[in-house]
Amino acid sequence: MATGTLTINLEAVAANWRALDAKTGAACQTAAVVKADGYGLGAARVARALARAGARRFFVAVAEEGAAIRQALGPGPEIGVFSGHMAGDADTIRDLSLTPMLNSVEQLTRHLEGLPGHPFGVQLDSGMNRLGMEPAEWAAVRDIVLQAGPTLLMSHLASADDPGDAMNAAQLEAFVAMTDGADVPRSLAATGGILLGSDYHFDLTRPGIGLYGGLPFEEAQPTVRLSLPVVQVRAVEAGETVGYGGTWAADQPARIATVSGGYADGLIRAMGNRAMLWAGDTPCPIAGRVSMDLITVDVSHLDEVPQTLDILGAHQGVDDLAEAAGTIGYEILTSLGPRYVRRWV
Repeated sequence: MATGTLTINLEAVAANWRALDAKTGAACQTAAVVKADGYGLGAARVARALARAGARRFFVAVAEEGAAIRQALGPGPEIGVFSGHMAGDADTIRDLSLTPMLNSVEQLTRHLEGLPGHPFGVQLDSGMNRLGMEPAEWAAVRDIVLQAGPTLLMSHLASADDPGDAMNAAQLEAFVAMTDGADVPRSLAATGGILLGSDYHFDLTRPGIGLYGGLPFEEAQPTVRLSLPVVQVRAVEAGETVGYGGTWAADQPARIATVSGGYADGLIRAMGNRAMLWAGDTPCPIAGRVSMDLITVDVSHLDEVPQTLDILGAHQGVDDLAEAAGTIGYEILTSLGPRYVRRWV
């Protein structure tokens, strides 16, 4: 087989949800964010595993993702849509019982006129300047919204992965000012917000990256292993170069393994000459640039070259690989390509 194998540990995903759920009080519900195809791990299977673990509320980015989760879970669990009620979404929202998080007066009008009586939440901008109603906009429509009976008032923290950032406290203060006295369930915290402590928990939390083994949840169990098959092993003489541009040169005779995988598979080009692959417990450095379909690896120190080398696994998690590529674990996970054979365990 010439494609990589991506092994996805659904029990680890469920265990991470239970661990984050345990960090909040009994009165605080823990939802689960399964957008972007469950952060690249297969939204339907991930959602079912999380439902078995106890999750009863899910969030996606767009209504189309909500349709897939509803098909996977059936009736019952609430599915919130962060992008709100976009033009053309009414039938999907109504027929599949999705709950849009309304982000503007325009969306509020579209929803209340198009689907009167259908559940909705409201997203408020507490300082991130991305989605949600700003304080003045919210003040103008607050009474109308509350009379219509929203199921949730939510906002999103911009710097929750840095506990020392003053913006966290500023956004908390702004959110409280906009929502106090509303008598509606509130949500501010995703994974980072959960770790900031109980002041940020309110009535519902929405963990995302922490479910999938990423920072800032340092206690998370790893959820993926990515094994790349060795296509060829060759001897390289001292002074010879490897790969595009000749950016790696042998300073002594070496053995180079070429493995199947590259930037077309989400293994970012910038990790060339920086990241490791692993033969069991032994690290093997990438030699040269990552190309579209192939990566060259220095295996000179191995007594025997295995059939596969791991680029994600017990010794190198998504954030380790992301650091080598100058990015974040989110991008590594959500970029994992369609050519991999996926195994869910």
